Amino acid sequence: MNVQDKLYSFSNALARLKEAAEELHKNDCSDVIRDGMIQRFEFTYELAWKTTKAYLEDLGIVGINSPKAVIKEAFAQNIIKNEETWLLMIKDRNLTTHVYKEALAKEIATRITAQYIKEFEELLNIISLEF
Repeated sequence: MNVQDKLYSFSNALARLKEAAEELHKNDCSDVIRDGMIQRFEFTYELAWKTTKAYLEDLGIVGINSPKAVIKEAFAQNIIKNEETWLLMIKDRNLTTHVYKEALAKEIATRITAQYIKEFEELLNIISLEF
């Protein structure tokens, strides 16, 4: 799958995540909607780092295979601006996959709506400018 295909999938996933965030806002703290939004965050995150990896490879930067290494290189290449937020995103993604606690779900949902969606949008805009 080339960068453009990955970018298209990432864009669609982000649109679905934003849709879930809007529903959560409308339905104020619905557990089902919150949990669905977190699941959409998980696959949006996966597509974000894999799209970034493909973009870096397109720039000639190869051999970077982990999400953390991709984020660090994207920051070094000025593709992302908030490395700390992205590193927290990695941590949250790992927590949502392996642990479920109500308080943690609420905390991560807040970060998704307050920080992560904006970061995904900025990444999408930067990479889209090239294609």
